[in-house]
Amino acid sequence: MMADMRIRIDAVDFPGLTCSPGAFAGDDVPAYRNIHVAVQRRDRPAELLDPKPGDAASATWTLECAAATSPAGTDVKGPYVQGRPGGRFIYLSWGSVDDSGTFTMFRRAKLMLDAVPADVLDAAAPTGLLVGRLGLTDARGGPLCARVVPPRITWTAESAEEE
Repeated sequence: MMADMRIRIDAVDFPGLTCSPGAFAGDDVPAYRNIHVAVQRRDRPAELLDPKPGDAASATWTLECAAATSPAGTDVKGPYVQGRPGGRFIYLSWGSVDDSGTFTMFRRAKLMLDAVPADVLDAAAPTGLLVGRLGLTDARGGPLCARVVPPRITWTAESAEEE
């Protein structure tokens, strides 16, 4: 049986509006300007939830989803949850925004839901809220990308009434 749940992503430590080539491996990578980050909708890479500028002080995205408990553990589904059971994740997409407002993605962070401690995910299902907290600047000073797992992200179960 599916139960309504939300996932809230709380982000801090943004890298800034410009990403220099030195933030990436290799010197031939162009600089990106007016960078933004947003949650990407499943199967619709152009559909982004609430893009935030790369110099924001913080950002919060709340995703509607549903959780189901099975013998294999708690599984989460929703319009912004990607992947198959046992390998679910959320994409944070980084892109540059041009003068017309067009977002062009250049990298993504993959928030791995299979790395949420099982006891936290199991506790979040009945409380209705799973919260992930993370900084968005990588070790080189650029936008965080690749697989994001603890301790880079901290997951907690909270009561939906606390929102």
